[in-house]
Amino acid sequence: MSENKQFQLGTIGALSLSVVSSVSIVICNKALMSSLGFRFATTLTSWHLLVTFCSLHVALWMKLFEHKPFDPRTVVGFGILNGISIGLLNLSLGFNSVGFYQMTKLAIIPCTVFLETLFLSKKFSRSIQLSLCVLLLGVGIATVTDLQLNFLGSILSLLAVLTTCVAQIMTNTIQKKFKVSSTQLLYQSCPYQAMTLFISGPFLDKFLTQQNVFSFRYTPQVLVFIAMSCLISVSVNFSTFLVIGKTSPVTYQVLGHLKTCLVLAFGYILLHDPFNWRNILGIFVAMMGMVLYSYYCTREGQKKATEASVQLPTKEDESDPLIGMENGAGAINDVALPISPIGKADTDLRARDYNR
Repeated sequence: MSENKQFQLGTIGALSLSVVSSVSIVICNKALMSSLGFRFATTLTSWHLLVTFCSLHVALWMKLFEHKPFDPRTVVGFGILNGISIGLLNLSLGFNSVGFYQMTKLAIIPCTVFLETLFLSKKFSRSIQLSLCVLLLGVGIATVTDLQLNFLGSILSLLAVLTTCVAQIMTNTIQKKFKVSSTQLLYQSCPYQAMTLFISGPFLDKFLTQQNVFSFRYTPQVLVFIAMSCLISVSVNFSTFLVIGKTSPVTYQVLGHLKTCLVLAFGYILLHDPFNWRNILGIFVAMMGMVLYSYYCTREGQKKATEASVQLPTKEDESDPLIGMENGAGAINDVALPISPIGKADTDLRARDYNR
């Protein structure tokens, strides 16, 4: 099997794992928070990361991957930044309406495009930009309802978007620069993400929910759902780093909006959540945008591959498909992002999700 074919299969596997695990954890956490009243999202995310680190440590002990240390300052800074982005996303949800929070998540893609263009000199063709606009329009129609603004909430949302974008761009660039795998990067950064959220989580959750995580009544049913959520989070966190490393931050965000559409659909089918014509129209438009994005990225990737076979490329463009070829650049928080938090919006926790 050719190297290109193996990469395509690996990308398909990473994307599929990310979608399945993220939708699963959203459904699990929705039951935990909405039905059982456990609304401590930030603290729960810190438990997710602790379980992920322990699982990876066992995998390392079993020699399933190789530990590859690199610049400690980069690892510590990256881990803390991921933790901060998750906390800011949760605060953004707490200080803003659900509609404005969804707008915050939609802003991550154009912000990522802007930062990669400005600082990494990447190029996004007009076709890809158009497809992203169609996608964002569809998700906006499906999820954004009210847009109540306040100064503090707007500042928190701005900081959440910036930290999430930078963290996801760093996830890709670190893997490329230091030649580490997604597993190696996740293993080394997980303790710092977990520590940041483990310390700040109880205070943030008490501020947002007016409840104390330590005085909550942990029934056997609550403990079972917490354990399920933590186990699923291992797959969520791993697939987040894997997808970003194999594709790009923008592609990961596109995939995140696909998860949002699937969550809306599954919520209606399985949990009988309210569903109206706006949701249906929005999901349809968003899916068209995703198809266009994947098509244009794949076409441009094939064009570059053809050009590369004739002569060495002199400048690298951004054209990472949802399912396609890696182009030398690589996509939490929903924060693995980082992963995106689960709150009133019922989006997936970043552990990245980490989301974000």
